[in-house]
Amino acid sequence: MIARGGKAVYGAPLGILMLEARFARVPGDMGNGLTWPFPVLYRVVRGASPERVVLDGARGLLPDFVAAARDLVDLGVEAITTNCGFLSLFQAELAAAVGVPVATSSLMQVPWVQATLPPGRRVGVVTVSAPSLTARHLEAAGAPIDTPIAGTEGGQEFFRVLIKAEKHELDTALAEADILAAGRDLVARHPEVGAIVLECTNMPPYAAALQAELGLPVYDIYTLVAWLHGGIRPRRF
Repeated sequence: MIARGGKAVYGAPLGILMLEARFARVPGDMGNGLTWPFPVLYRVVRGASPERVVLDGARGLLPDFVAAARDLVDLGVEAITTNCGFLSLFQAELAAAVGVPVATSSLMQVPWVQATLPPGRRVGVVTVSAPSLTARHLEAAGAPIDTPIAGTEGGQEFFRVLIKAEKHELDTALAEADILAAGRDLVARHPEVGAIVLECTNMPPYAAALQAELGLPVYDIYTLVAWLHGGIRPRRF
């Protein structure tokens, strides 16, 4: 039997571009390697802080993300994703630059989930920062620009730790409370919401609690990456 070569790293076909941050990443968070039931390769994009990407629109960072993605592909990954939903802004450019499948943002699921819903129901989005999530981000992900949105920017913990970097520690109970509050606000203002997509890649640890709280399907970066990985490594039956 002949083993094929040509890569620097084997057995980890999915690459994740990471923002530069130091807050705690619990299992379920995209940046915790224990989250994934398959191996992944990480690459931190230096200078790409959450505040710069989310609040400042990732201005000037495209070349850095392209370089990091190309580095991962050179190592041997067969698909690329990122750990911030606001990087939907770079979807077209990254896909054009690296020559492998790219899924930058959980927001890409909005039109897919919408297709599953009955007439009169809509997909809503819970994000880390509603004021920062613009029509440009939604359009780049293929989502309607009038998608209902609620954010955690007014909460006690999630936004303060992840975006403002006020501390490295994360109170997960308070973080969950912030996300549940955003979900309740979303459906109160938009009772037509029939499913939710979580923009933030740090939200999957709280997806089950939100689904139980609202009784609605909840999709996040975990569901997107599981789909992406399923295409490059189909299950053998």
